[in-house]
Amino acid sequence: MARYLLQYLGADTSLEPLLLANNHSSLDQPAISAKIRSKLDWTTLLPGERKKHFRPVIKETGSPGLLDQVMAFLDVRASPLLAEQEVLSRTPKAYMLTCEFDVLRDDGLMYARRLQDAGVTVTSDHYEDGFHACMVFAYTPMMSSVGQRSMNNFIRWLDQNL
Repeated sequence: MARYLLQYLGADTSLEPLLLANNHSSLDQPAISAKIRSKLDWTTLLPGERKKHFRPVIKETGSPGLLDQVMAFLDVRASPLLAEQEVLSRTPKAYMLTCEFDVLRDDGLMYARRLQDAGVTVTSDHYEDGFHACMVFAYTPMMSSVGQRSMNNFIRWLDQNL
């Protein structure tokens, strides 16, 4: 995902090892204030059953100037979790689908929580047996039950909310 994010942001993909080592989020990065960090604090934004036995990975020192090379990391258009509450509060009602076996699971759960905290009506469906892009496997030769359930629930939400 780090490589894809760098490509999406038009950044140098040789920075990938630095991201994987969390050098971009180290405590010595002056661009990341305590306020910004609070918007990404999974220890408070994730439900207890999703935290499991995990511990926060906190790096004291990282790579100086790394965020200067990829300023888009702090742009809310690339990282909507960083948006202010008053901006999030203007978001229309939302449907969040998260899967247990998805690298983006925590981001989705944290975003749903931030939206809810901002007063947005959020329907959040989590699939314990789900995997990234499982909905693609709803009605294909490689059909999966979780793909069918997720697609059916999403269509039901659309019917009831649009």
